[in-house]
Amino acid sequence: MLLAQRLRPPDTGGAARLYLGVAAGAFRRYSTYRAATLAGVFTNTVFGFILAYTFLALWQARPGLGGYDAEQAVAYIWISQSLLVTVAVWGGGFQDDVQQRFRTGDIAVDLYRPVDFTGWWLATDLGRAGFHLLGRGLAPTVVGALAFGFALPVDPLVWAAFLVSVLLAVVVSFGLRYLVALTGFWLHDSEGIRSVAVVVSMFFSGALLPVVVYPGWLGTLAAVLPWSGMVQIPTDVLLERRTGGALLAGLGFQLAWAVVLLALGRGVQLLATRKVVVQGG
Repeated sequence: MLLAQRLRPPDTGGAARLYLGVAAGAFRRYSTYRAATLAGVFTNTVFGFILAYTFLALWQARPGLGGYDAEQAVAYIWISQSLLVTVAVWGGGFQDDVQQRFRTGDIAVDLYRPVDFTGWWLATDLGRAGFHLLGRGLAPTVVGALAFGFALPVDPLVWAAFLVSVLLAVVVSFGLRYLVALTGFWLHDSEGIRSVAVVVSMFFSGALLPVVVYPGWLGTLAAVLPWSGMVQIPTDVLLERRTGGALLAGLGFQLAWAVVLLALGRGVQLLATRKVVVQGG
């Protein structure tokens, strides 16, 4: 009987249901913050107008900058605004929970639970991202399209590719933030590292400017770093600047970095848990 239990294949269906439940729980959790969501929508919309007019002035002075016309540049701003919180360019999400658990020492309890540590927090972050894409991403983009008259794609395949790209962008973002969060095993408080990571993320993700407009070696470097998979690539997919082989290359780039970052996170976690030191002992 014991041998049969050992040879029994793992219950992958049960694990999938568990992580789906975790993601759904995170979605519901963030949906309860209605006032914060409305305030976020308002903030993203205001900054969308400010940046849109700034981009119009820039593209009037430099027509065709980065291969975008003025309409595409304005659309880029509004789409990227919809992704800022979705892909957590500024950090946050599960990081806040993990950081608190480092401070209290509860992280040690988490490691003993019969569930994969990385998978649990990834599912949580996917649920958070799903809510923010709908709750904080949709409204500002619609407002921007109505105010500035840019057209969004009507082809459902483009939207499907965009959603796949956003999913991969969230996983890439999670991988980067997970590595930052894991520094808490040694530092107990990763706020300093998080502050540096936010600056790097804002600059290299395409949240401030499309990385394709960066000059020379800086643009080449930005294009191959994982941060460009967070905002630049999903936005270009929805703008239909990536089609055919370029679309597959972009999605492949995101997938490759997602796998690499998750593997690095797993390695760092294993290294850290060989000798865990947490607050309180």
